[in-house]
Amino acid sequence: MAYCSRLIGFGGCLPERIVTNQELSETVDTSDEWIRERTGIHQRHIISGNETCTSLAVNAAKQAMEYAGLTVDDIDAIIVATCTPDQVFPTTAARVQQILGIKKGFAFDISSACAGFVFGLSVADNFIRNGQAKNVLLIGSEVYSRILDWSDRRTCVLFGDGAGAVILSAEEIQNTAKQDKGILGVYLHTDGSYGDLLYVDGIPSRTEDSCFVRMHGQEVFRHAVTKLSEVVEEALKANNLQHEDIDWLVPHQANLRIIAGMGKKLHLSSDRVIVTVDRHANTSAASVPLALNEAVRDGRIQKGDLIVIEALGGGLSWGSSLIRL
Repeated sequence: MAYCSRLIGFGGCLPERIVTNQELSETVDTSDEWIRERTGIHQRHIISGNETCTSLAVNAAKQAMEYAGLTVDDIDAIIVATCTPDQVFPTTAARVQQILGIKKGFAFDISSACAGFVFGLSVADNFIRNGQAKNVLLIGSEVYSRILDWSDRRTCVLFGDGAGAVILSAEEIQNTAKQDKGILGVYLHTDGSYGDLLYVDGIPSRTEDSCFVRMHGQEVFRHAVTKLSEVVEEALKANNLQHEDIDWLVPHQANLRIIAGMGKKLHLSSDRVIVTVDRHANTSAASVPLALNEAVRDGRIQKGDLIVIEALGGGLSWGSSLIRL
């Protein structure tokens, strides 16, 4: 018996506090115009009060489970993609399991920076295809506000906090050679020789504030355009699909210019590209599931649509996936 992974649940959570470009310009040498022109970002959400990486993940997970019509007894595995956990261990996934009251299965975190959700999608899909899990809760949750140098306008304007979640569910397929639904494939790459282009110079935690994101922005931008284009073409070729077969591009939300460039390369009109970077900024591993959640819930993405997702992050690590919803 063969199985594929269907996405059946979607959820998202953004912190209550919104920080606008104008507010940032009052404390750092920047302006609303400068940020918008270079990134497309207008605002970002930042945790405050009792909000944490775990609390954002839990709220996103609850939404995804409700959307899917599942209870805690249905979840076999929890995977959290994050590089800004509240603790080194227990993992964020274990904390989520505890808070939700899930008593079976297993839970763990993965860390692959902004590509974390795509890497997590591959792991979850393989668990389902191998029969090790029936329903997997996959969450991307990040609180980059903990690891930003708020005096460095090159980085502090780019990121925001948030969490997005999906539920992958096993569905039997009769012919694996002609699979036409669910996750059709996930395509991953890492090149550690570029590791010093984007990194954090310490270990983040809920109480530690001495480590910061460091980035060579122009070099990362250049690699992102090239590598994301290549990995999307790889996915299409592997599935004998063409640009015109794509209904939606759901990209990592790092920079509006990169997103627009990818849309043009795939010959997609702008209304077929999901954009949240203007309101969320770059939420790293949370950006793709947050964008998916928004577009599914507002009715743009419909069942049966062919979706391309892609992301690139520190490592450098990058990947893409083709999904028939």
